[in-house]
Amino acid sequence: MISLTLLIIIISPLLRYVAGFKAQNITKRDRRPVISSNFPDPSILWVASEKTWFAFATNSGGINVQIATSSNFNTWAVTGQDALPTVGAWVDKANPAVWAPMSDNSFVLYYAATSAQDPTAHCVGVATSANVRGPYTPLADSFACHLDEGGAIDAAGHHHPDGSRYVVYKVDGNNRGNGGSCNNGVAPIKSTPIMLQQVAADGYTKIGNEVQILDRDDGDGPLIEAPSLISVNGVWFLFFSSGCFAEKTYDLSYAYATNVTGPYTKARAPIAPLLVTGKDGLNAPGSACAIADGSKLVFHAWLGNDINGGRGMWTAIPSISGTNITL
Repeated sequence: MISLTLLIIIISPLLRYVAGFKAQNITKRDRRPVISSNFPDPSILWVASEKTWFAFATNSGGINVQIATSSNFNTWAVTGQDALPTVGAWVDKANPAVWAPMSDNSFVLYYAATSAQDPTAHCVGVATSANVRGPYTPLADSFACHLDEGGAIDAAGHHHPDGSRYVVYKVDGNNRGNGGSCNNGVAPIKSTPIMLQQVAADGYTKIGNEVQILDRDDGDGPLIEAPSLISVNGVWFLFFSSGCFAEKTYDLSYAYATNVTGPYTKARAPIAPLLVTGKDGLNAPGSACAIADGSKLVFHAWLGNDINGGRGMWTAIPSISGTNITL
C-alpha cells in the first residue's frame, strides 16, 4: 500500500499543473525584485501562443522600450531587444525619452515620448505589430497631447466586458507646475487628471471625446499618475500612484466604480494605499500594471535608497473582494 506521504509527493506536482498559472505563485508578493536592473513603469501581458509572460518598460541603456520574459511569472529575463526602435514622426528624435509602454494582446503598444512640437512635454503615441516582440511600427500622429496642460503620459488599454475598448492616460499637469515636489508642490497646484478615451476595435481610432475620471486631491500630494484599469465582477478598479516618483512619498493606490466612466471613489485608509515606502522594505513603490482579470500585477520600486539606483520590477498577486483589494 502506498503511504500517504508518498501519495502527496506523487500528486502534488500534478495538482499544481492542473490548477494553472495562479498556482505557480506561492507568495502573494515577491519580497525581492524579479528584475533587479533599471526597468521602470512595467506593464505585463500573457501570450498563450508563446506560453510566456511579457513585460515592457521605460527606456534604459539606449533602448526605447525594454522587454522581459518569464514562463512562470516568478523568474524573469530582460531580453535586450528594443520593441520600438523607431518612434512616431511626431517625436523629438534628438531626445525621444520613451516612457511607460504598454502592449495588449492585440499587440497595440501605447507609449509616451517627447513632443517635437514642444520638447518640454510628452505626448502619447501608438504603435502596432504582428507579434508581441515587435518591432512595433509607430503611427505617424500622436494619440493624445494636451500640450497646453503639460502633456500626456502613462497610457494603458482596457478591454470592456461588452467588447468595447478604452485607453486611460494622465494629463501631465505637474509638468507646468510652480516648483517643489515633482514640480507641483508650490501653489497654485496644477491638476493631473486621469482621462478615459473610448476607441474602436483597432485600439486607437477615437470614438467621441475623452472624459476625466479621476484627479489629484490634497491627500495625493503633487500628482496622480500611472493608471491601470481592470474590471472584476462588475466593478472597475483603477490602480494609480500618488506622491512623487523621485521621493519616498510615491505609493500605489486604487479607486473603484460600477461603470467604466465613473464616478470613481478613491479607496482610503486603512485599505489604501496598497503599497508605501517601508512596507516589506520597499522604497517608492508604484507605477503598477494589472492584467485584465486582476490576478497578476507588477510594479516598480527603487533598487537603492534613492532613485539614482534605478527602479526594478516586483510582482504581486492581488486579492479582490467586493471593492476591496489587498496585496
